[in-house]
Amino acid sequence: MRNCPRRRPGRRVAGEPAVPDEDVILRLGLQAFAELGYDGASVRELAKRLDVSHNFINDRYGSKAAFWQATVTHALARTRTDLDELVAAEMDDSCRLAAVVRAFYRSAAGSPEINRLMADESNRESERIDFLYANYLGPLLAALEPTLHRLMAAGRMRPAPPHLLFLAITGPAITLTQSPITKRLSHCSPQPTTDPEAAETLATLVLEGLLCKAPAPELDHHP
Repeated sequence: MRNCPRRRPGRRVAGEPAVPDEDVILRLGLQAFAELGYDGASVRELAKRLDVSHNFINDRYGSKAAFWQATVTHALARTRTDLDELVAAEMDDSCRLAAVVRAFYRSAAGSPEINRLMADESNRESERIDFLYANYLGPLLAALEPTLHRLMAAGRMRPAPPHLLFLAITGPAITLTQSPITKRLSHCSPQPTTDPEAAETLATLVLEGLLCKAPAPELDHHP
């Protein structure tokens, strides 16, 4: 009997379909998880959608759970970097909040799958919501919280727990990511989700609801 070398993860043998690029794999995986949910996206179904062998995911990523984490990390990497830079930028607090909100909605419109996935995972206790909170939602709220507290202290925002304000900002993104309900509510075919005008309009509506008018400066009564 010949001593055959072990097959390396991700390599294919004769008769198997070619392995897509990593970006394609992660994008298609995200689409599957967003559409089917984690439990509904079986390894077999994922392999079918990726057009790879049934053991590809375990060979390449180790498990379906690890593949899910890879798709999420890949999808959120650019958004996390952009938002972190805006939060850390030197600017007025109201301008910082506005910049973060507008960037968040632009990201939601441009990548609706990750927002659908997060909305779905937020409905149940699991290791996946822990992963989303630890690696994205929690750090973003912690970074934004000082801005929210200063705005409330200055009278620019109604006093409220920071987590409620955070949900008030992130929740409306559903209008940019749920095409079926948008189509029915608008009685017409929705615009492409990448349309920046829709994201800008939503950001303006939310910001006008969150931010109060700047308090008038005190008058100098000295002669």
